[in-house]
Amino acid sequence: MMADKQFREAPFVVDAPAPESEQPPIVYEVPADQPSVAQSDHAGHRERVRERFLKVGGEAFEDYELLEMLLHIVIPQKDTKPLAKALLREFGSFSGVFSASQSRLAAIKGLGPKTVTSLKIIQATAARFARDGISQEKPILSSWTQLIDYCRIQMAFEPIEQLRILFLDKKNRLIADEVQQTGTVDHTPVYPREVIKRALELGATAIILVHNHPSGDPSPSSADVRVTREIADVAKPLGITLHDHLIVGKSGHASLRSLKLL
Repeated sequence: MMADKQFREAPFVVDAPAPESEQPPIVYEVPADQPSVAQSDHAGHRERVRERFLKVGGEAFEDYELLEMLLHIVIPQKDTKPLAKALLREFGSFSGVFSASQSRLAAIKGLGPKTVTSLKIIQATAARFARDGISQEKPILSSWTQLIDYCRIQMAFEPIEQLRILFLDKKNRLIADEVQQTGTVDHTPVYPREVIKRALELGATAIILVHNHPSGDPSPSSADVRVTREIADVAKPLGITLHDHLIVGKSGHASLRSLKLL
C-alpha cells in the first residue's frame, strides 16, 4: 500500500509545447560543398560574362563591364559590378581608375591593399605593353600612334605637370625615355640648355618633348610655344633636331608641329 501511495503522489508530467512565439527558429544548413542560391547565381553570371568576352571580344564591352571582369580576378568572391561603377564615377574614366594614386584608390570602400596593388600592376603592365610599340628596334616616327598611346598611359592622368624627353639616334630609334622635370598642377620649369646637355650626353641627334596638362585640355599655352622654340633654337646649331612637342591630357593630345607652332 505504501508503494501504491507513493505512485499516486508522484504524477507523471509531460512538458507542454512552448507557445508559438517562443518556438526556436528552424535553421536549414547548406552543406559546405553545396553553394547557396546567391553564390550559384553569381558564379553563373561570371561564367556568362566570360563566355561573352570570348565570343565578341573586349571591344564590345562597356567600360564598367571590362572593369568588372578585371575585378573578378582580384576579388573572386564578390559581386564587383557595383564597385566597378563606383570607381568609374569617382575617377571619370577607365584609364582614370588605373592612373589614380594608391592613396586615392585606398580611400574607396571595397578596395583593400591587395586590390589596389593589383590595379597598379595592371597599369604598369599596360604601360610596358605600350612601350614595346616604341621599342629600340624600329624608328619611333614610324609608330606615331603607339607613341601617343604610350605617352597618354604614362602621363595624361598625372596630377602634376611633368616634362618627358624621348632621345633618338640617327635612325630615329629610341635611345632613352626620361622624365626630366616635374612641376605643379599647371606649370613645369623647363631649362632648354639642360635638355640639350642631356641629349649630348646620350649622343642623341633628335628629341621629342612630351608634357601633360592635368586640367585635361591639351591645348598649348603661349609659354609652351615659347619654350619649344627656345629649345629648337639651341638644338639646331648642335646638330640636334626637335621633331615635335606633344601635349597630352585626359581629353586627347596636341602636336605643336601639326599645329604649325614649331
